[in-house]
Amino acid sequence: MNADLNGRPDGTDTDDADRSPWDTVDHLRSWLDAGTGIRPEQDLLLRMLKLSEEVGEVAQAVIGTIGQNPRKGVTHSWQDVEAELCDVIVTAMVALRTLTPEAPQVFAGHLRRIAARVPSPERTGESDGASGS
Repeated sequence: MNADLNGRPDGTDTDDADRSPWDTVDHLRSWLDAGTGIRPEQDLLLRMLKLSEEVGEVAQAVIGTIGQNPRKGVTHSWQDVEAELCDVIVTAMVALRTLTPEAPQVFAGHLRRIAARVPSPERTGESDGASGS
Protein backbone atom coordinates (compact mmCIF):
# COMPACT_ATOMS: atom_id res chain seq x y z
CA MET A 1 0.00 0.00 0.00
CA ASN A 2 1.18 3.48 -0.62
CA ALA A 3 0.59 6.92 0.82
CA ASP A 4 -2.08 7.63 -1.82
CA LEU A 5 -4.22 4.78 -0.55
CA ASN A 6 -4.09 5.18 3.23
CA GLY A 7 -2.51 8.56 3.75
CA ARG A 8 0.75 7.39 5.35
CA PRO A 9 3.84 5.86 3.77
CA ASP A 10 3.82 2.92 6.19
CA GLY A 11 0.33 1.94 5.03
CA THR A 12 -1.37 2.78 8.31
CA ASP A 13 -4.18 5.19 8.80
CA THR A 14 -5.59 6.89 11.84
CA ASP A 15 -8.74 4.75 11.63
CA ASP A 16 -6.99 1.38 11.03
CA ALA A 17 -8.07 0.16 14.47
CA ASP A 18 -11.70 0.73 13.52
CA ARG A 19 -11.44 -0.78 10.03
CA SER A 20 -12.18 -4.47 9.59
CA PRO A 21 -10.25 -6.44 6.97
CA TRP A 22 -13.34 -6.48 4.76
CA ASP A 23 -13.72 -2.69 5.11
CA THR A 24 -10.14 -2.40 3.88
CA VAL A 25 -10.87 -4.82 1.02
CA ASP A 26 -13.89 -2.69 0.04
CA HIS A 27 -11.66 0.38 0.06
CA LEU A 28 -9.04 -1.36 -2.08
CA ARG A 29 -11.67 -2.60 -4.54
CA SER A 30 -13.17 0.88 -4.87
CA TRP A 31 -9.73 2.38 -5.39
CA LEU A 32 -8.90 -0.21 -8.05
CA ASP A 33 -12.30 0.20 -9.74
CA ALA A 34 -11.76 3.94 -10.04
CA GLY A 35 -8.26 3.57 -11.45
CA THR A 36 -8.44 0.79 -14.02
CA GLY A 37 -10.58 2.30 -16.75
CA ILE A 38 -11.60 -1.11 -18.09
CA ARG A 39 -14.97 -2.85 -18.26
CA PRO A 40 -16.08 -4.55 -15.01
CA GLU A 41 -16.20 -8.00 -16.67
CA GLN A 42 -12.58 -7.67 -17.78
CA ASP A 43 -11.57 -6.24 -14.43
CA LEU A 44 -13.00 -9.28 -12.64
CA LEU A 45 -11.11 -11.69 -14.90
CA LEU A 46 -7.86 -9.79 -14.50
CA ARG A 47 -8.22 -9.79 -10.73
CA MET A 48 -8.60 -13.57 -10.84
CA LEU A 49 -5.47 -13.83 -13.01
CA LYS A 50 -3.60 -11.54 -10.62
CA LEU A 51 -3.74 -14.40 -8.12
CA SER A 52 -1.46 -16.49 -10.34
CA GLU A 53 1.03 -13.64 -10.46
CA GLU A 54 1.01 -13.31 -6.68
CA VAL A 55 1.40 -17.08 -6.14
CA GLY A 56 4.37 -16.96 -8.51
CA GLU A 57 5.92 -14.29 -6.32
CA VAL A 58 5.52 -16.60 -3.30
CA ALA A 59 7.37 -19.31 -5.21
CA GLN A 60 10.09 -16.86 -6.24
CA ALA A 61 10.52 -15.77 -2.62
CA VAL A 62 10.72 -19.36 -1.33
CA ILE A 63 13.30 -20.24 -3.99
CA GLY A 64 15.22 -17.10 -3.06
CA THR A 65 15.04 -17.95 0.63
CA ILE A 66 16.64 -21.35 0.20
CA GLY A 67 19.10 -20.17 -2.45
CA GLN A 68 17.98 -22.83 -4.92
CA ASN A 69 19.34 -20.88 -7.90
CA PRO A 70 23.14 -21.07 -7.62
CA ARG A 71 23.55 -18.12 -9.95
CA LYS A 72 21.51 -15.86 -7.66
CA GLY A 73 22.06 -17.43 -4.25
CA VAL A 74 19.92 -16.34 -1.30
CA THR A 75 17.87 -13.35 -2.42
CA HIS A 76 14.89 -13.38 -0.05
CA SER A 77 14.03 -13.93 3.61
CA TRP A 78 11.18 -15.78 5.25
CA GLN A 79 9.70 -12.35 6.01
CA ASP A 80 9.57 -11.80 2.24
CA VAL A 81 7.65 -15.07 1.93
CA GLU A 82 5.25 -13.89 4.65
CA ALA A 83 4.65 -10.63 2.79
CA GLU A 84 4.05 -12.45 -0.49
CA LEU A 85 1.60 -14.83 1.17
CA CYS A 86 -0.26 -11.81 2.55
CA ASP A 87 -0.37 -10.37 -0.97
CA VAL A 88 -2.01 -13.62 -2.15
CA ILE A 89 -4.60 -13.41 0.61
CA VAL A 90 -5.42 -9.75 -0.04
CA THR A 91 -5.57 -10.30 -3.80
CA ALA A 92 -7.95 -13.24 -3.30
CA MET A 93 -10.13 -11.20 -0.95
CA VAL A 94 -10.32 -8.33 -3.46
CA ALA A 95 -11.15 -10.77 -6.27
CA LEU A 96 -13.87 -12.40 -4.16
CA ARG A 97 -15.29 -9.00 -3.22
CA THR A 98 -15.25 -8.01 -6.90
CA LEU A 99 -17.19 -11.18 -7.72
CA THR A 100 -19.82 -10.74 -5.01
CA PRO A 101 -20.89 -8.03 -2.58
CA GLU A 102 -21.52 -10.88 -0.12
CA ALA A 103 -17.80 -11.75 0.05
CA PRO A 104 -17.53 -11.65 3.87
CA GLN A 105 -20.47 -14.04 4.25
CA VAL A 106 -19.27 -16.31 1.43
CA PHE A 107 -15.80 -16.51 2.96
CA ALA A 108 -17.07 -17.06 6.51
CA GLY A 109 -19.41 -19.83 5.35
CA HIS A 110 -16.66 -21.52 3.35
CA LEU A 111 -14.23 -21.30 6.27
CA ARG A 112 -16.85 -22.87 8.58
CA ARG A 113 -17.34 -25.76 6.11
CA ILE A 114 -13.58 -26.35 5.98
CA ALA A 115 -13.26 -26.17 9.77
CA ALA A 116 -16.12 -28.65 10.18
CA ARG A 117 -14.10 -31.27 8.27
CA VAL A 118 -11.20 -31.03 10.73
CA PRO A 119 -11.49 -32.92 14.00
CA SER A 120 -11.62 -30.65 17.02
CA PRO A 121 -8.97 -31.08 19.77
CA GLU A 122 -11.67 -32.54 22.02
CA ARG A 123 -12.41 -35.32 19.50
CA THR A 124 -8.75 -36.19 18.91
CA GLY A 125 -7.60 -35.89 22.51
CA GLU A 126 -5.05 -33.23 21.57
CA SER A 127 -4.88 -29.92 23.32
CA ASP A 128 -2.59 -27.89 21.04
CA GLY A 129 -3.28 -29.30 17.57
CA ALA A 130 0.13 -31.00 17.39
CA SER A 131 0.36 -34.74 17.16
CA GLY A 132 1.84 -36.37 20.18
CA SER A 133 4.12 -39.27 19.39
